[in-house]
Amino acid sequence: MDIGTTNIKAGVADENGNLLATAIRANRKHQHALGYVYYDPQHLWSTVVELINEVVAGAAATSIRSVGITSMAESGLLVDRQTGAARTVIIPWFETCALSYEARIKNEIDAYEQFCQSGLHPSFKQGLSKLLWIQATQPEALEGSVWLSVSAFVAFLLTGRFAEEETLAARTFVYRMDKRAWNLSLIQHFGLDESHFPAVVATGTSIGTVLPDVRRKLGLGGDTAVCLAGHDHVCASLTIGQPEVGHVYNSMGTAETLVGHFGIRALGEADYHSGLAFGRHPLPDHMFWIGGHSASGGSVEWLRDLLDKGDLSYSEILELLDQVTPAPTGILYYPYLSGCGAPFPNAVAKAGWFGLTTRHSRGDMFKAILEGNAYQMEWLRLEAEKVGREPINKLIVVGGGAKNKHWLQIKADVSGIELQHPNLSEATLLGAALIAGVGSGVYASFEEAIHALPAQEKQVYVPDPLRHEQYRSLFENGFLRFRPMLLEYDMWLNQQSQS
Repeated sequence: MDIGTTNIKAGVADENGNLLATAIRANRKHQHALGYVYYDPQHLWSTVVELINEVVAGAAATSIRSVGITSMAESGLLVDRQTGAARTVIIPWFETCALSYEARIKNEIDAYEQFCQSGLHPSFKQGLSKLLWIQATQPEALEGSVWLSVSAFVAFLLTGRFAEEETLAARTFVYRMDKRAWNLSLIQHFGLDESHFPAVVATGTSIGTVLPDVRRKLGLGGDTAVCLAGHDHVCASLTIGQPEVGHVYNSMGTAETLVGHFGIRALGEADYHSGLAFGRHPLPDHMFWIGGHSASGGSVEWLRDLLDKGDLSYSEILELLDQVTPAPTGILYYPYLSGCGAPFPNAVAKAGWFGLTTRHSRGDMFKAILEGNAYQMEWLRLEAEKVGREPINKLIVVGGGAKNKHWLQIKADVSGIELQHPNLSEATLLGAALIAGVGSGVYASFEEAIHALPAQEKQVYVPDPLRHEQYRSLFENGFLRFRPMLLEYDMWLNQQSQS
């Protein structure tokens, strides 16, 4: 199971890493009367039931050994410990209702000390901020309840057991990565209790088997283990093969991320100032760094809806891009529709355009959005090189955005490094399957699971030297130089809104 921001997916894979059946449904968002966006817990569960039934039938599987569940990072809800009923709606990672509590957290902690313990900077996206918002707006929901990620919630409905996986526990901000335990002093400081958080297990741990009544409803035969596969981007990164020096996983969807790895060590000043997030990798003795950008494919969706009310198909967008010259547009697009992530996190950052003229077409504007996202990710890549203490010379790119050949070529031209796009349509589903295979004993280790995947054909994108030179100048003398001006405007605009 892959429970994402836009879609929920299910798949059945065999022990050789072949997907036998897949199914997809929209993860429908709702607008609350008070203005915030949410997912409905019951609708999500009904969708999960439909999807599992569909793929089990589609794969003609007589039995399923294990279920692996991965999901978007900070989305979660409160569940009653006694009855198992949802006490709140599911609050998405991107919902800004808890924005003011990010500022409160920053004012009441030593940010560097907490970073070294958690691997994270405080954010409105995290579980702690959301719980403080609930504490202020619906305090009765906290009584006798437990905070669960979406993965943990589905796992509970399957097994009747409360547990949280480590990479998702970390996204609450009250989990100590250094001690692999809840940060009780921080929890208590903010008026919460240890009982508000479930037991934490390592990535891939089986927390139990599917309940008999649920198993019959899902068409599953025999005992089926349920394994928590963790943070979706970290989970998917396992599908690119054994980690190699200089090779980094790049996921392109509604949001975009880079994920790299390094040996276990204490975090320090350079890590803190990078703006990246850190955690424990499923591979033994490894940690990961991750940098995200919230409105990558989201920027394309925004412009598509703005120009054609969403009626413009993706094939038509590709045709528009075909008509644009391969040279840089010269337009600078700052892709901060949902704030700015690493390497300079700023929740109230705003998007911006420089250089538009009457001669520019719709195709130019779509290309400028691809360029702006490529500039943002290049900025992130350069900062990540400092943290990893080695050059990043290859990106292994997966996700919906990777189907756009124009975008991948622009990314290669901007960065000056090679991009590889493996023929891997559902990396996150496969990652969850591999992790479930480890948790249920199909594979003896994560290394064995990675080697079980069949060799993938790859499409390679190499930078054009002339365009790289042109893009480099625009990146250094344009994108990076004018970004502080945009930040100053953001700060002024924020001050005006508060006065």
